[in-house]
Amino acid sequence: MFGYELVYRDSQNDPDGDDSGANDPAPGEAQDLARARVITDAVLSLGLENLTDGLPAFLTLTPELLLREAGTLLPPEAAILELPEGLKPEEDIVAACRRLHHLGYKLALSGVGEPDDEAAFRPFVQFLRVDPTRLSPSERLELPATYKPHGIRVIATNVETFELARELQAAGYAFFQGYYFCKPDKVGTEALPGRRLAYLNLLTALNKPNVSISEIEDLVKHDLTLSYRVLRSINSASFGLRREVTSIRQALVLLGIGQIQKWASVWAMAGLNSGGTSETVSMAIIRARCCELLGNRLLGDEVGAEYFLLGLCSLLDSMLRRPMADALAEVPVSPAIRAALLGEPNTPRLLLDAVIAYERGEWDLAEDAANQALFDPAMLPKAYADSLRWARELSKAGQA
Repeated sequence: MFGYELVYRDSQNDPDGDDSGANDPAPGEAQDLARARVITDAVLSLGLENLTDGLPAFLTLTPELLLREAGTLLPPEAAILELPEGLKPEEDIVAACRRLHHLGYKLALSGVGEPDDEAAFRPFVQFLRVDPTRLSPSERLELPATYKPHGIRVIATNVETFELARELQAAGYAFFQGYYFCKPDKVGTEALPGRRLAYLNLLTALNKPNVSISEIEDLVKHDLTLSYRVLRSINSASFGLRREVTSIRQALVLLGIGQIQKWASVWAMAGLNSGGTSETVSMAIIRARCCELLGNRLLGDEVGAEYFLLGLCSLLDSMLRRPMADALAEVPVSPAIRAALLGEPNTPRLLLDAVIAYERGEWDLAEDAANQALFDPAMLPKAYADSLRWARELSKAGQA
């Protein structure tokens, strides 16, 4: 995982949800306001650390914001400032790029431009973001070699399949952006490796109905990594305990069965994903917490706990590289949650669809799914922001 893109997406002007950054939200002054709002929301409302977990954030600047040096509101180590596609190398624009470069900011080009125009920006640019699906096969394969002599690394956007990712990786693309890591690259019925099978069994046991604190203690104690993470979490500064907790049972009592079930399930899921990208687990954790918060608001805490598992297992097929029906075979979820994960149109599925659409910036789809699930779409922004913070805190508290 290298970084994130911060975008303002007007779903009416960008109906396809293209991640290339080529679609502007609105002309002229409205563009400036939209891009400025991304900066202020990232810094003031959500907190950049919550959004990116310390990784760099790509942010496209309009010419006006570039001239006003709005990008300097973000620290140089936290931001990669992207020049909009088709930007002309006017004297004041080039001077602004030079100043940002001298201040330590990294710059990126958006899309392949005219060679003469690009030449003016190349001394200040470290990245090129391009949608390879808009290029011919020969153009997209030759692109990294064209920019490598200038020290520019190419980022492929709109990558939806593992096949395309492999092709581009072989051609020399540095990074990939898209939803390909949410989809299984190979589905089959071969046996799971022993370690991953153990984590699947752990996930199953943790989520049995009416599991006791003694059973959970036994499960956790038999996994050294889980034991370490439980003790590290309970002794972290966020709990503010006056004395150190030294036993798993003490930790379980203080955390509560429900809390430790969630946390241990998250760490078991990370173990299941040992062969995949860490971002898949991060997305599953954020979805889990968001589904839980919405479920709590709509149907009460008991149902919210089920919805946590709904979000957590929503990428299980991708992690295990097998069909969802096979992946769920041994996981103890309720019939309604199982049906939702298999794509059947019930209330949990609609809620999950709303969360996924919001995650992707597909605002109209998120609103439609929320309305069908009979909850106010206005609940989504706060629930998702809270989920981001929770996931980051969980990650920091439990890192081995």
